[in-house]
Amino acid sequence: MTTSLSFIGYVLKNLRRRRLRSLLTLFGIGMGVGALVGLVGFSTAFEQQWFRIYTSSGTDISVIQGSFLNTTLDESAAVRLRALPMVAQVSPTIFNLMDVTPEVNALVYGWNSDAFEFHSLKIMAGRMVRDGQPEVMLGDLLAQDLNKKPGDTIELQGAEFKVTAIYHAASTLEAAAIVMPLGQLQSLSGMVGKVSTIDVRLRPAPAGESPEKYLRRSQAAIQDALPGVRAVPAAERARDNQFVKVAQSFAWGTSLLALIIGILGIANTMAMSVFERTREIGILRALGWKRWQVLAHIETEAALLGLGGGLLGIGLGWCALRVLAALPQTASFFAATLHWQLLVTALGVAILSGLLAGALPAWRAGQLSPVDALRCD
Repeated sequence: MTTSLSFIGYVLKNLRRRRLRSLLTLFGIGMGVGALVGLVGFSTAFEQQWFRIYTSSGTDISVIQGSFLNTTLDESAAVRLRALPMVAQVSPTIFNLMDVTPEVNALVYGWNSDAFEFHSLKIMAGRMVRDGQPEVMLGDLLAQDLNKKPGDTIELQGAEFKVTAIYHAASTLEAAAIVMPLGQLQSLSGMVGKVSTIDVRLRPAPAGESPEKYLRRSQAAIQDALPGVRAVPAAERARDNQFVKVAQSFAWGTSLLALIIGILGIANTMAMSVFERTREIGILRALGWKRWQVLAHIETEAALLGLGGGLLGIGLGWCALRVLAALPQTASFFAATLHWQLLVTALGVAILSGLLAGALPAWRAGQLSPVDALRCD
């Protein structure tokens, strides 16, 4: 009694014949894809937290001069911005990363007492800071880490500040931060009369004008009024800052290294498979298989290994995000969810990795002469 195998059935049979090798290969590419899912998921969450800072405060445009971190803008520019008809409110701002203790550092924001950003904070205990006073407000996450409450003091850059309030914020980046009077942070940072950015809240768009067109027109008006500055929409500001870019570069760089290891594993598996089945390939060629059929057969095996590794990697990445979402230190920062764009990217990268890894072994298999292959022992 004879049985026949379909093309895919024959491919799966070959993978099952070398189960340990196939499983190790799946695990290798799975680790690479898992790193991609976990680390890119991290950088995406990081970007979302920056964007939440702007959306929760109602910031429409950030006015900057220079890059995200290396920027100084004259505080007096706020006066000219307030005179523009489309501008409702402006808030000169400084932010800096400072050591709070030898083990803990935090973002420090400097705002005037009338800054509209204060409206996005919920005071849980204490009172707001006052202009000109050596006072700070602590986000609830940072206060918990430092074990501080209103009335306590902290030291920043050698100066002592009184804690006046504990607040909660929509973004973890603010909930783990410090807020102090703008003038105090200017003195502490050596930026008297200078700010990092001026946040702008626009008036509602006129009737008949789309929000996108109104935003672009407002950008142009601000940049005309202040030559040499950039008016950056909140979404672009969150996406293109150095913190997010560093996180994204780290995520893709580390994932790429892990994927290269996985690709080499698939390439080794397929090369060994071709070598061990040289005679079998010769028989297939003698029975009428074309070169492209042999090539398609090897590439299909490699693509299936990539697909299987991709599915395994998505599972590993999801588990990593679940762990991060359960840890107290990162619970408010991460959500154990995977966006479909990331899933599609991960599977696409996994399958492409398989195809690239199998290309050379497939080409070599396709070049085998039936006569030479059949002579192989």
